[in-house]
Amino acid sequence: MAEPPKSVGADDLPAAVLETSRRRKLPLVWIIPIVAALIGGYLAVKAILEKGPTATITFVTAEGIEAGKTKILYRNVEIGQINDIGVSEDEKHVIATAEFKKSATKFLVKDTRFWVVRPRVGAGGISGLGTLFSGAYLGVDLGKSTEPQRAFTGLEAPPIVTVDSPGRQFILHSASGIGSLEVGSPVYFRHIQVGQIAEYKLDADGKGVKLWVVVFSPYERYVTTNTRFWNASGVDMTVNADGLRVQTESVASIIAGGIAFEDPPDATAAPAAEADATFDLATDRVQAMKRPDNQVMNFVMYFDSSLRGLSPGAPIDFGGLIVGEVKQIDLEYDPDTKRLRFPVTVEVYPDRLRARLRKGAPPMPKPGAAGFLEALVAQGYRAQLRTGNILTGQLYVAFDRFPNAVKATVNRSTTPAEIPTTPGTLQELAGAVSQIAAKIEKLPLEELTTDAHQALQTLNSTLTSVDQLVKKIDGDVTPEVRIVLQDAHRTLETAGRTLQSDSPTLIDLRQAMSELTRAAEAVRVLAEMLEQQPDSLIRGKKGDQP
Repeated sequence: MAEPPKSVGADDLPAAVLETSRRRKLPLVWIIPIVAALIGGYLAVKAILEKGPTATITFVTAEGIEAGKTKILYRNVEIGQINDIGVSEDEKHVIATAEFKKSATKFLVKDTRFWVVRPRVGAGGISGLGTLFSGAYLGVDLGKSTEPQRAFTGLEAPPIVTVDSPGRQFILHSASGIGSLEVGSPVYFRHIQVGQIAEYKLDADGKGVKLWVVVFSPYERYVTTNTRFWNASGVDMTVNADGLRVQTESVASIIAGGIAFEDPPDATAAPAAEADATFDLATDRVQAMKRPDNQVMNFVMYFDSSLRGLSPGAPIDFGGLIVGEVKQIDLEYDPDTKRLRFPVTVEVYPDRLRARLRKGAPPMPKPGAAGFLEALVAQGYRAQLRTGNILTGQLYVAFDRFPNAVKATVNRSTTPAEIPTTPGTLQELAGAVSQIAAKIEKLPLEELTTDAHQALQTLNSTLTSVDQLVKKIDGDVTPEVRIVLQDAHRTLETAGRTLQSDSPTLIDLRQAMSELTRAAEAVRVLAEMLEQQPDSLIRGKKGDQP
């Protein structure tokens, strides 16, 4: 019989043991991806933190630029790279997108400039030859502005002057244009190149040109407040009353043009000019070195002789001093005399006379002062045309004293006042020749020939009478009287042979009369030619000129 089951007490149960769960080990295969993810994240965060700014640069053409390859260098140090190139919406430009290093953020300001560095040949020389091997890149000129900017317009040519260039910039203004000058043309000081033209543009009104030039160190100290600039392009050839003048700075200036500067020879010491100081650009050295004429007086003159050879700019000479110049030559009709006249308007600069006054001399009144000019005219001073150079035929106006001049006065009823004139040397020569021709024409050449013929006939009759007389008294005279009669007979025979129509003497006399007649005609023609063409003695007749 089975035993009944025993009851189990609490003490009979086994004690519970707490067991901790085991960690699951990471498989080695996951270690590498995790490390790679960590490194990638680190690099991504680092790239984001170190990423530099992006900017766009607009060019006319993308020549020399290649996306992903063209670098941006500053002092040959890479600061960025072109990542993309596209065409603008108007299809007239290309837009290059550039990514810069974070350290180059400070470079992207308003006045920073970019340009493509590639081989170039220009007035400033040959540049960019190194890119033949390394390829084109973008150059940078850092601006000084503090205003940030992310869109730029690239330059088509490298700037002549950069922010860190040693030197000083000046502004020139030309009212007559720039001729053959261009960006990069040289600037000379005493025939030495010391700078270049950096930029130029038209004035707002289109009546002049403004140029920016840079003079490099250490030559900028030679530009003072008294300095004069002039266009030294090509060959400066001037033909005027002073003759032929040829001047040039160098062979380079003949080809590419140039600007020269210098202080006037008689200028006093002056301080150096400040940067961006403005100067006038003269057409040549003569114009540049002229004294500044602060006071200008206008007068008008009327000349009866031809004005050929007289041109605007011709000097006004007063005792060897240039005191003015011809301003313009006009034409006017005189209804009273029904004649055309040629008024010559001149400018006189009184300061040039006063500048020549000797120290201690009493002050000179103004040339336009009442009574001063009248006093000079009363003393015989007149304006006269004179030949400045016999080769060129150029004329100038001389204000000189002529003691025997016809009395005249200054006509102040006209505006400007009229100064009396006197005939020029060529006009006086024409008058003298006309007088000689008139005197020769008044000679009774035909009467002299007729008288010579009548004298020949009378002499023949006398000789016949003497022959008859000698024969009648030949036996009744003494030997002494016979000798005298024979001598008289021989003399009359000689005179008769001399006055015969075929005798050499009479032929020579007739030829002399004919030559004298032709000479009178030639003198008359010469007088008329000199009156119409007073410069024909130098240039020849107009019909003979090529």
